[in-house]
Amino acid sequence: MTVKLGQALQDTVKQLRAAGVEAARLEAELLLMRITGLSRAQLWTREETMLSPVQRQALAELVAARCQRRPLAYVLGEKEFMGLAFRVTPAVLIPRPETELLVERIVADLSDHPAPWIADVGTGSGAIVVSLAVLLPRARLWATDYSGEALTVARLNACRHRVTIRCSWQQGDLLGQWQATLTERLDWVAANLPYIPRGELGQLQPEVQFEPRLALDGGEDGLDLYRRLLPQAWRVLKPGGRLGMEIDCRQGAALSALCREVGWREVEIVKDYAGLDRFVLARKPEREG
Repeated sequence: MTVKLGQALQDTVKQLRAAGVEAARLEAELLLMRITGLSRAQLWTREETMLSPVQRQALAELVAARCQRRPLAYVLGEKEFMGLAFRVTPAVLIPRPETELLVERIVADLSDHPAPWIADVGTGSGAIVVSLAVLLPRARLWATDYSGEALTVARLNACRHRVTIRCSWQQGDLLGQWQATLTERLDWVAANLPYIPRGELGQLQPEVQFEPRLALDGGEDGLDLYRRLLPQAWRVLKPGGRLGMEIDCRQGAALSALCREVGWREVEIVKDYAGLDRFVLARKPEREG
């Protein structure tokens, strides 16, 4: 059986649409780009090119996986974040575009700092910590995750972008033993912890159901881990240091109140591209006198 590239693209679009994939055209192009090595523009100029048997088999496998609503990032094994390519596997949460806003905020805050120290709690794929390492070449970074599999992926991404030498890793619960070794030494703590209320996990989109529950389940109201993080982040931050936490759009007021109750200052809710509450930022007060 012979199949031309143009026909393969049309067939793939139809299959993805039938499976309920919204961006069927774009995703079909990405799948064809993966199996052919062509650019998006080349797909349209080489419609008469025949796919090899190996390419047809590879495409069939990718399409079948995506039609099961497996996330495209898992199907391709890669996701772009901050203009960088990151390896992703089902062991890690797929980086979201909204999280780039937190990275941008940290970079803007620390761009003039001679040698900032930053921790990324719940690093997952390492998207935050690796991006910060690339964008802040004088920074020293620490990253933690409860999952050893996730840390393996994060380390691979750090190696891929040649920032391993400036990153330290810890498997464990939140900041763990670093609370003692990094006491009042950090300038920023970033956290994208599980924040989905447990009762809503079954209502998530089909693609999200493939992501690790460990990276989604935030307890009864979605804030369990953040309640525990607040005192830990306080210990490791310098006076005047900052904490940034990604949240569900309904949690801004509640988490802000928790921050103020325990003494955090300059508590701020930051919105995402859609105008929804997406981050809570807070500052540890300077020492008086």
